[in-house]
Amino acid sequence: MARLAQTAGLTDIQQEILSTVRDFVDKEIIPVATELEHRDEYPQAIVDGLKELGLFGLMIPEEYGGLGESLLTYALCVEEIARGWMSVSGIINTHFIVAYMLKQHGTQEQKDHFLPRMAAGDIRGAFSMSEPGLGSDVSAITSKAVRDGDEYVLNGQKMWLTNGGTSSLVAVLVRSDEGHSPEEAAAKPHKSMTTFLVEKEPGFGEVRPGLTIPGKIDKMGYKGVDTTELIMDDLRVPADRVLGGTTGRGFYQMMDGVEVGRVNVAARGCGVAQRAFELGVRYAQQRHTFGKAIAQHQAIQFKLAEMATKVEAAHAMMVNAARKKDSGERNDLEAGMAKYLASEYCKEVVEDAFRIHGGYGFSKEYEIERLYREAPMLLIGEGTAEIQKMIIGRRLLEEYRFQG
Repeated sequence: MARLAQTAGLTDIQQEILSTVRDFVDKEIIPVATELEHRDEYPQAIVDGLKELGLFGLMIPEEYGGLGESLLTYALCVEEIARGWMSVSGIINTHFIVAYMLKQHGTQEQKDHFLPRMAAGDIRGAFSMSEPGLGSDVSAITSKAVRDGDEYVLNGQKMWLTNGGTSSLVAVLVRSDEGHSPEEAAAKPHKSMTTFLVEKEPGFGEVRPGLTIPGKIDKMGYKGVDTTELIMDDLRVPADRVLGGTTGRGFYQMMDGVEVGRVNVAARGCGVAQRAFELGVRYAQQRHTFGKAIAQHQAIQFKLAEMATKVEAAHAMMVNAARKKDSGERNDLEAGMAKYLASEYCKEVVEDAFRIHGGYGFSKEYEIERLYREAPMLLIGEGTAEIQKMIIGRRLLEEYRFQG
């Protein structure tokens, strides 16, 4: 039987990269993922292996020591990694968003300084928008930067940083009302935001003067990868660490990065759903009831058919969104649709696989129990379903505006 979620039109190099990643996932990630996840242990050996494969530089241009591959190649690699353990795909996602933002919006000095070490995996990236008092309403950010000579002084509390502890470079979005009156800043909050490139030591506690990373947030799933807060208390950042060198552009830079992130989350949903299908279809052929494998019962066959169809549909939309971004076209509609569909279908496919396992699905001895706790994160990460629907709806009204 042909494997689900195949992608047409790949180059020989793309196929070779994917084959290498798939081998790595099958041999190095799947056998240890559940044990590490139950211990909430950072997968250092796996991360070292990804570094050896060059995956931290996958989308970074060759002139900076990367592989110069497309978003599609990256998304397909993420799909494979998430099939093994979604937390590992999270470790590389925020790194790639920061690298992408640097590549697209950074000054030449910023690119020269950061990208070669990011490509080698020596610098790991994280990015930070959310705060304790806001969810999807980015315009409500209260963290602030104030100019003081050749530096900015940053104050505020950020939330939900993936790789908050293990990263050494964080792209932080804060309010900077420089050049705007209070009235202008209140009327157009998106135009008074700036992204700062904050370097720090990996670890927890005070990682540089004025910057504290408290301990890991304890989560239902998505374990292994560190998710943290970030507290800035008179944190001084040089003015040349404003992304792109100009204040007031941070919101748009971050949204560009989030579009890449949404394709990534869609790819993660595809990978987790694929693994859930694999577990479900295998267990259905091993488990016997009423004298035959449960896979021979029509009710289970219907369930498997629905699961496989959802895996295929989500994969197709994810690939389409990645290719649209690679073409240089606006892809917020496609990325929103892909993220929305893939995360919802992932949840449904995982639950169906859980149901196929019956009582054993509730046991920590079975891998599906881990997937059942991981899938809900995808419903929230990089924007909830409701946010995706708002984006999709607005874009559809732009495209189908009634001229009456």
